Amino acid sequence: MRVLVIMLSVMSLGLGSATALAQPVSESLTLEEAVALAVEADPWLAGSKHTQQALNDEATAAASLPDPRVSLMAGNFPVDSFDINQEAMTQLSVGVTQMFPRGDSLALAKRQKQQLAGQQPLLRIDRRAKVEATASQLWLEAYRAQESIRLIERNRGLFEQLVESAEAHYSSGLGQVRQQDVIRAQLELTRLDDRLTTLKQQKEAAQRRLSEWIGAAARVPLAPILPTPSLARPLTIPTIEAADEHAHYQLIRHHPALMALEQRIDATQTGVDLAEQKYKPEWGLTAQYGSRARDPMGRERSDLFSIGVTFDLPIFTGNRQDREVSAAVNRAEAIKTERHLLRRQLMAELETASVQLTRLDERLALYTEQLLPQMADQAEASLAAYGNDSGDFAEAVRARIAELNAKVEALVIAVERQKIMAQINYLLAEPSSDDAGQSNRFRKVNNEYIN
Repeated sequence: MRVLVIMLSVMSLGLGSATALAQPVSESLTLEEAVALAVEADPWLAGSKHTQQALNDEATAAASLPDPRVSLMAGNFPVDSFDINQEAMTQLSVGVTQMFPRGDSLALAKRQKQQLAGQQPLLRIDRRAKVEATASQLWLEAYRAQESIRLIERNRGLFEQLVESAEAHYSSGLGQVRQQDVIRAQLELTRLDDRLTTLKQQKEAAQRRLSEWIGAAARVPLAPILPTPSLARPLTIPTIEAADEHAHYQLIRHHPALMALEQRIDATQTGVDLAEQKYKPEWGLTAQYGSRARDPMGRERSDLFSIGVTFDLPIFTGNRQDREVSAAVNRAEAIKTERHLLRRQLMAELETASVQLTRLDERLALYTEQLLPQMADQAEASLAAYGNDSGDFAEAVRARIAELNAKVEALVIAVERQKIMAQINYLLAEPSSDDAGQSNRFRKVNNEYIN
């Protein structure tokens, strides 16, 4: 009996937190390293830079006049003889035509391309924040499975010894160990094996998902210490829960995804102005020089020079210009609707995540301050009662299993809290002054609530 008491006491010491049990490894992947690798390896960011450069190049090209057109012509040949010297008007001519786009089309086209280019730095900021949140959550998911496995494995051997000891006491007839106690102990050991198998499967799945972002580094053992990241900006949860829509908007109004849409709205508004230029005529300047041969008498003939202006008349606008302006206006309104939906989505996600963080904090405090100490006391009491031959072997086993389950659940809560914080940090993302310098132009966001 004393052997069982000693073994259960050792088991109690072995049921510490995952971080306390875990020994540092020589090579491990921290959360910060995983996030940095994910951002560095993201090809979308490099693609966005190429897109921005392409738009800037297109802006320069859009502001340039169209290439002049050169015409070469042999004109006014007599059809009866095709003799170049027969008629006075027969000539060889060269002409140059330069077109001038409508109104301010060149300046507006350049502005629109620059506005679209200015969207890319904001999209990269949003993408970087999203990658950081995604990599953090995947790392934390793998960490939860890894440390749960570590915690259970550290205690599985103790349960195995406990089963062997119970079988020995049952076969010898010593103590109060019954056959059902032995079976119960074996059952709990089998359940631990099943949990380990499930957790290993979850860990492998999380590592595979993480490898999509950081490659082979995802297979490196994770650092055994749970990081403690902080919120990007102070966030008062009760205020979030009680705040109105305007207050929620103030928290996410500088989110890079929203600001990128503001840039896009600017570009579509410029597109409306560009479509309205179609009501103005397009002008062209033509100059032509004609060379004439000598007349039949051998006398010199004067060369001819012509200059003229051409322009179109946009008078039938019902099915062309009016429709193009209407299309541009509708595109602008569609993007405004997209901005409104994104704003509502971000506000709803922030409120939901904030409430979840509050509840997780409450649960974690409950586990740390009350439940875990109570479970430990219950396990110790069951152990003491069984050591004094006044308790039940199965109850002592159940108490230890319950304590293990509580510690695993506390680990799950702690990890889930960090995942929610990663999500909130994405929702609170906003460009810094350095980030703002990367953009050609940021649209100034109105301080008033925009519907």
